[in-house]
Amino acid sequence: MPRGHPPDPSVVRIDGPWRHLGVHANGIRFHVVEADATGTLSSDADTVPATDRPLVILLHGFGSFWWSWRHQLRALTGARVVAVDLRGYGDSDKPPRGYDGWTLAGDTAGLVRALGHNEATLVGHADGGLVCWATAVLHPRAVRAIAVVSSPHPVALRASALGHRDQRSALLPSLLRYQVPMWPEHALTRRNAQELERLVRSRASAKWLASEDFTETIGHLRRACQIPSAAHSALEYQRWAVRSQLRGEGRRFMRSMQRPINVPVLHLRGDADPYVLADPVYRTQRYAPHGRYVSITGAGHFAHEEAPEAVNEQLSRFLAQVYG
Repeated sequence: MPRGHPPDPSVVRIDGPWRHLGVHANGIRFHVVEADATGTLSSDADTVPATDRPLVILLHGFGSFWWSWRHQLRALTGARVVAVDLRGYGDSDKPPRGYDGWTLAGDTAGLVRALGHNEATLVGHADGGLVCWATAVLHPRAVRAIAVVSSPHPVALRASALGHRDQRSALLPSLLRYQVPMWPEHALTRRNAQELERLVRSRASAKWLASEDFTETIGHLRRACQIPSAAHSALEYQRWAVRSQLRGEGRRFMRSMQRPINVPVLHLRGDADPYVLADPVYRTQRYAPHGRYVSITGAGHFAHEEAPEAVNEQLSRFLAQVYG
């Protein structure tokens, strides 16, 4: 990439045991990465059409893109597994609006249909997990189950941020800093997106930070963050999360989210996560009382990347129960 030129969105089309697709849903084009069919619920891996296998959609968190699910794309079998660049990220379209909970849930439900299915199990990290919760409530027919990584129920997370000092101290400084116009975009992308690396380092375990996997990944993340409009889009998720609390649409969204969750739920959290603490996960049990809550030993905020073997074991067991 020539000095001074922003990267092309195609930089996120990284080679591997998967294929890259463009899928239109909810009025925009999404970049979707589909794992090779290495197994199904039956033993006929390569003979079962994709639409006859259960669909699993992987949704990444803030400042990332589909690559955060590389370990799950390689390891999860028994389903049609796809990872998505969320609206505004990676090689997906970056419209000027639509970063609210209602539209993001519509994006996911639309992707289920566009991929030829009636329902899917949604797996999400952080912001992607919040999309899982919203889709399960607002589009229940499209959701078979949800599994989330460091992503408590949004009402529980808000209550914890307001009522628990440590969670408030972990969450609110960055969220509030992102509310001003333009400057956060500059801060996030200057010096080759050095600020993004600082954020990831502050939330991850020392073991992962010392690994070759982290070195490769942070290079991809820093490039993807500098794709034109990607940083702005990422920040719009955070801005809506805060500003909507002062508006009628946000209050309506939160009231909607208090409906019961009637699908199987798995919540995974690294026990060393300094960003999402145990308190909002505990409060989540009020909204998903029959969910399964698992702590991943030694992992920080990015458990699916820091401890992929442990996370993959939990996800595989969960999918077997959902579709068994």
